[in-house]
Amino acid sequence: MAPHRKSRPPSPMGIRTPAIATAALTSVALLSQTANAAPSEEPRPSLEEVEKKVDDLYRQAETAGEKYNAAKEKTTKQKKRVDTLLDDVARRTEKLNDAREELGTFAAAQYRTGAAAPDTASLLLADNPQDYFDQTQLMDRLTSRQKQSVDDYVTQQTATTAKRQEASESLETLTRTQSSLKTSKADVQRKLATARDLLSKLTAEEKARLAAIERQKQEEAQRKADELARQQAADAERRRQEAAQGTGTSTGSGSASGTSGSGSVASTAKAGKALAFARAQIGKPYVWGASGPGSYDCSGLTQAAWKAAGVTLPRTTWDQVKTGTTVSVNSAQPGDLVFFYDDISHVGIYIGDGMMIHAPKPGAYVREESIFYMPIHSVVRPA
Repeated sequence: MAPHRKSRPPSPMGIRTPAIATAALTSVALLSQTANAAPSEEPRPSLEEVEKKVDDLYRQAETAGEKYNAAKEKTTKQKKRVDTLLDDVARRTEKLNDAREELGTFAAAQYRTGAAAPDTASLLLADNPQDYFDQTQLMDRLTSRQKQSVDDYVTQQTATTAKRQEASESLETLTRTQSSLKTSKADVQRKLATARDLLSKLTAEEKARLAAIERQKQEEAQRKADELARQQAADAERRRQEAAQGTGTSTGSGSASGTSGSGSVASTAKAGKALAFARAQIGKPYVWGASGPGSYDCSGLTQAAWKAAGVTLPRTTWDQVKTGTTVSVNSAQPGDLVFFYDDISHVGIYIGDGMMIHAPKPGAYVREESIFYMPIHSVVRPA
């Protein structure tokens, strides 16, 4: 008879067959892999999101570019000042050396004659000659010529010390401005690189859709420009009729043709020269920080255009907007400067009929475009 075997009590978890056990182990392994798996990649941004991001980056780059322009202009002015101060210090040092040499001659003569006056030699080594005089009776033992030489020496040393301090402070200011210049330049380059990277990841189909969106924006902006042109033409016609009837109420607010009750022949001629220059630049590339002749950024173009008309404008949009007379959009005349965005980071030169010439953005060229392509901040008449 086979030996009796006691059966094992059932497991608290229940009876498991090898197949079930294997399945359970597999499930545990899969759960473990899921828990330890790296987080999924971020979803690909939509085309609209890419477009908005790229536009924002270009705007930010243009703002950083204007900061670069401001820092560059300051650097140029400060460097000229430092150079002038250093030249002045060099001239004063030379005069100081001459005065010191003359005093040394007197000291040597006194020593040779036996009337040694070491005080004179000590004077040459003193940190503050005037304090030294206050503490000695040297001046009582000097001839009138020697006294004049000492006075010249003290004057030269005081002036030279002051100029050296001024030059040192100017150099420190220049160093800070140069640092700001480098920061703005790096900021522009970083934002442009990010925009290029976003655009490079678009498929051919997405690029075509992006171009279609751009065309729609251009068409809408052109529609608004045409509407402004019609309104300005109607206003001009109304003023002509009022003038012919002798009941004119014109305030000289301007017209699409550039005529104005308050505008002088000279200012109209200057605006014409500025526009002629701007038109001649059409097709040249936008390059941030550039002011011609081969390339321009937005404020570099408007500055160069009005310079051709004999009017000096500041370098940045933030300073140009303060130069001249602010007028309404409906009163804009050819030659006026049109500024855009709340931060006044872009500018173009108005040519009439709701259109302008401007240097748009990186990768684009100087061109004509509706002023309604971007949100308008203000319109300024330089002359």
